[in-house]
Amino acid sequence: MKQLQLGRTGPLTTRLGLGCMGMSNVYGPADRTESIATIHAALEAGINLIDTGDFYDMGHNELLIAEALKDGRRDQALLSVKFGALRDPAGNFIGFDGRPVAVKTALAYTLKRLETDHVDIYRPARLDSDVPIEDTIGAIAEMVEAGHVRHIGLSEVGADTIRRAAAVHPIVDLQIEYSLLSRGIEDEILDTCRELGIAITAYGVLSRGLLGGHWKPSTAAAGDYRVHSPRFQGENADRNLALGAALGRVAESRGMTTAQAAIAWVAAQGEDIFPVIGARRPDRLAEAIGGMEATLAPEDLAAIERAVPKDAAAGARYAEAQMAHLDSEKRSGR
Repeated sequence: MKQLQLGRTGPLTTRLGLGCMGMSNVYGPADRTESIATIHAALEAGINLIDTGDFYDMGHNELLIAEALKDGRRDQALLSVKFGALRDPAGNFIGFDGRPVAVKTALAYTLKRLETDHVDIYRPARLDSDVPIEDTIGAIAEMVEAGHVRHIGLSEVGADTIRRAAAVHPIVDLQIEYSLLSRGIEDEILDTCRELGIAITAYGVLSRGLLGGHWKPSTAAAGDYRVHSPRFQGENADRNLALGAALGRVAESRGMTTAQAAIAWVAAQGEDIFPVIGARRPDRLAEAIGGMEATLAPEDLAAIERAVPKDAAAGARYAEAQMAHLDSEKRSGR
């Protein structure tokens, strides 16, 4: 697969990344064997960007990835890890910790679980409002100097925070939700990243299934956190699925699946945008690769945007309590 430099100072990375969160029971029960087969299929297809978080099922995801990367596969992967989210024994999110001592402790546990001596891209999952971002990034920079981290990224932060972080150490990418249903970064954040030479690793490209052409309320499995998400509830779900159906009609007329059209649209927004797809099965991964291989003409892009206009999504990206932690949703006024 095509590789490009991730940001102005980052490594060569495939345009498509594999997000592994869903392999740790976030969307309901996941099959360990199939998850590992999906990671192997990604590596065999040339995909090198593998994304995880140390809080995905309390370390389960990192242990799974470590198992998948045995037998010499670690050298084929760029491991992107988020840290800082705090959870209680019941799995509830109870805050974020960006203190320098917490950064180093979290990294130590991550290296042990992943069975590696370094993380390729390390990033705070959210901004800790009680800790200056300069302190958090400074601590990661010390880990870069020590050889335990290769590059520093950010996640779900706004333009002012991006600028402050980049003043401390080069930032290679911002991981943030970006899709036809979530286009908030176009207002300010995307321009800031481009000014500073920071790439976008876009998650939620399929809006957690609303634009994938496969999810229906009747198919939601036990433990699927989406049932608590505003966009998946009641009339919001009906409206958003209708947008997905409209996208599907455009996609079908152009020989693509709904998911492929959604992925192709994000990829077409710039070569500094790297979609990260949460495939849990090899066939879903193959479908995503097909989306990256599609070429959209200007009239195709226009048809897609007519089907799913900007700001057409019904409901917020997260529940109210989680939205309050999103620095990316706050406008700097610049």
